[in-house]
Amino acid sequence: MSRIEQKLMEMGIVLPGPIEPKFSYVPAKTFGNFVYTSGQDCRINGVLMYEGKVGAEVTLEQGREAARQTGINLLTVLKHHLGDLDRIKQFVKVLGWVNSAEGFSNQPLVINGCSDFFEEVFGEKGKHARSAVSANELPFNTPVEIEIIVEIED
Repeated sequence: MSRIEQKLMEMGIVLPGPIEPKFSYVPAKTFGNFVYTSGQDCRINGVLMYEGKVGAEVTLEQGREAARQTGINLLTVLKHHLGDLDRIKQFVKVLGWVNSAEGFSNQPLVINGCSDFFEEVFGEKGKHARSAVSANELPFNTPVEIEIIVEIED
């Protein structure tokens, strides 16, 4: 078991099996020493943990929880793409969209749920550049969608 998977287990997190895309894309793509993921949402066992707009049907705290779960799903994608999460040299970029109610402007606080999770698991390697933006709608009414870029060891 990798060091990162051991850390996740200590946190009470077991990564599920592969996340199979339902549409025309791949979950992750390696280009040189970088892995780009497709956008992921906050599903647990195939079901969204929350649905709706943050600031209306979904609270700020629920949005943060959704972003954290999305981070877990992103690690699941990377685990099955790389085989070993210890190959991650550093997180480079996080791009998070928040399905926002009109007037909601705390997108960075929502996406912190994912960013803080990566730093908690990976320490200094988990720190990254980031954008947290509003969307007036997201697929399937998910409150968040996040994609990442990581640098990997050879």
